[in-house]
Amino acid sequence: GLKVTLTVTFFAMILGAILGVLTTLMGMSERWYLRWPAKLYVGVIRGTPVVVQLVILYFIVLAAMDVDKVTAAIIAFGLNSGAYISEIIRAGIQAVDKGQAEAARSLGMSHSLTMREVVLPQAIKNILPALGNEFIVLLKETAVIGFIGGVDLMRAGEIIRSRTFEDVVPLLTCALIYLLLTYSFTWLLGKFEARLKQSD
Repeated sequence: GLKVTLTVTFFAMILGAILGVLTTLMGMSERWYLRWPAKLYVGVIRGTPVVVQLVILYFIVLAAMDVDKVTAAIIAFGLNSGAYISEIIRAGIQAVDKGQAEAARSLGMSHSLTMREVVLPQAIKNILPALGNEFIVLLKETAVIGFIGGVDLMRAGEIIRSRTFEDVVPLLTCALIYLLLTYSFTWLLGKFEARLKQSD
């Protein structure tokens, strides 16, 4: 169960980061036909619970395809995380001094090149704490994989509980493992941020 939880979290975060960057670039584009799909995607994902998205994706969207539960969970959580990461990146971009983007544009750089070479590298440094928090939230959200029959950490605890009729040990063990994971990732993120401050 722990292996499934970590696998889904890791790959969903990668997918979410890719989608988040693409959605941000589309949402901040000067072309309306790129902006509107990005806003619709973010609005729909942020406006519906992740468990509903997971169930709809597995039982409706991917029903006709031979997709295993772990892959479906990675796609669902990746799509969910992408919308939130997009908003995090957008906030980071808007925090960068506008004068730098204007200077790049005055040198003849295109909008997309300015975003990629000037604005995004600075924004990423500003948004690292928020991205770390999103990773931790994603880790905890994976506890709903059991809704599609996937055996993640929480579902494994439920299986043990149903077989042994013992509630305390399986549930408290799951809670303790989640707690250890979140504290470990928080500590690693803090170390990484400290390194970045030293480089400054």
